[in-house]
Amino acid sequence: MEWRCRGITWSGGVPGLRWHGGRVSALGYGQALAFRAAGERRCPGARDNPCPLEAVVPGRATGGRCPECARLDRAHSVAADTFLDDPQPYRVYLAWFGPGMTKVGITAEARGEARLLEQGAVTFSWLGRGPLMAARRTEEVLRQALGVPDRVAYERKRAARHALPAVLDRAGEVGELHRRAREVGGWTETLEPLEFVPRDHAEAFGLDGLPPLAGTVSELVDGSVVTGRLLAAAGPDLHLLDPTGRCLALDTRLMGGWVLRGAGEGEVAFSAPVTPAVAAAADPTAQGELF
Repeated sequence: MEWRCRGITWSGGVPGLRWHGGRVSALGYGQALAFRAAGERRCPGARDNPCPLEAVVPGRATGGRCPECARLDRAHSVAADTFLDDPQPYRVYLAWFGPGMTKVGITAEARGEARLLEQGAVTFSWLGRGPLMAARRTEEVLRQALGVPDRVAYERKRAARHALPAVLDRAGEVGELHRRAREVGGWTETLEPLEFVPRDHAEAFGLDGLPPLAGTVSELVDGSVVTGRLLAAAGPDLHLLDPTGRCLALDTRLMGGWVLRGAGEGEVAFSAPVTPAVAAAADPTAQGELF
């Protein structure tokens, strides 16, 4: 039986790897991981439907889908403004990923904190709740008024996790943004405002004491081996300590579509391509490539 990966899931606030067919392998911090990519990377499909073509997709593509399945996925995406008639209530949130890295976003109320975990938000607070279109309008109004983005580059998120300020400091940054957001006029007429209550995910992500980031896995290729001890997981990323002592980040979106097999004894300890970490930009508010 082949185990074809579909990336990470944050079910119940706990990370796990999803597999074709619906299986989930729970991930625990401190556990050893060792696997080898095999064959060709194939499109995993979209919206829980298999790709009818089983198309081969590039190793470096974080989306990991063929063009047809990517279009199907976006056609039902709230984030892409293509799904606008959802009657369920939504929440507007303020999320913090690192110093100078805050954003405003929306998520379905029924999903709870799942969207924040999926994005790797270290600290967040709810801001308001109401109908989808009112939440979407509020998100845009606040983005413009507060000068914050609706997206933060994953590269910047990863680097920030390795040098986090104290929990009170990061909560304070979100609290100040919450205060400023409440002073923006108009949006509270269509959304129910929610009080500032900071929530912190550093423990859920396993970020305390994370060593400096040495590099990021750039892609998987046929036969490449990833092995190491799982230190943390945040958003789609796994932070591993490899056998040579490097702390490396592996974006699980690069794993989607690969058949993964256990790495046997005698195989290369770690052979997946790695891009060395670069120093963070001097301006912490500078926006890089958006995901």
